[in-house]
Amino acid sequence: MTQARPALLASAAVLPALAALHAAPVISTFGPLRNTAMPRLSGQGRPDHIALTFDDGPDHLSTPHFLDFLQARGMRATFFLLGSMLVRSPGLAKEMAAAGHEIAVHGWHHRPLLVRGPRATYDDLARARDAVADVTGRPPALFRPPYGVMTTAAHLACRRLGLAPVLWTCWGEDWRRRATPRSVTDTVLRDLRGGGTILLHDSDCTSATGSWRTTLRALPHVLDACRTHGWQVGPLREHEVPGLPTD
Repeated sequence: MTQARPALLASAAVLPALAALHAAPVISTFGPLRNTAMPRLSGQGRPDHIALTFDDGPDHLSTPHFLDFLQARGMRATFFLLGSMLVRSPGLAKEMAAAGHEIAVHGWHHRPLLVRGPRATYDDLARARDAVADVTGRPPALFRPPYGVMTTAAHLACRRLGLAPVLWTCWGEDWRRRATPRSVTDTVLRDLRGGGTILLHDSDCTSATGSWRTTLRALPHVLDACRTHGWQVGPLREHEVPGLPTD
């Protein structure tokens, strides 16, 4: 027991340090700091352009409504797909890619990466990446973590898998039960600047039931505001974020 004590004490000292290292990138979750100090991670692109992005699809109940709306507007967007949703609607994902939308990875399960170790993180991202590539015929280039929370393990997994992590500069908080089209619009526009990246949701699989309808009703107002400012709207691949893949 006496000989084992130094090893136990060393482990007690090392484990908190490893936990801190694992969680260190969580600081990027703080939007104002991220937008100021981490322009690539926040998705800041050319000043005359806005990147429109959606999380949590593809959802056969809601995503087609967004696709129809975007088609009517002649617009394309970036969709960060969950692997667990993709396997339910692979045909819809093919349709999204065929329509010219950018397909990216949101992980397999919508679970916080902070509670996953390096192996579980890698396996989750790899599984989702491979599923997107198999369904769409094109390997995805971008990754957005659930809840926007990156970890050291996630950064390392992205590097191994050829994925670039990207978050957002503004969101609509459209997942909330109390959200309204007006609140979503106002919340987006409050922080939107030229070169910004908007986060919305085309599915309510991790949000308040029916919240996607609120998002859909807010979308015309958000896009009209972008047009008023003279900003073009499109996917991240056209956003010209330094260090992110482009067409």
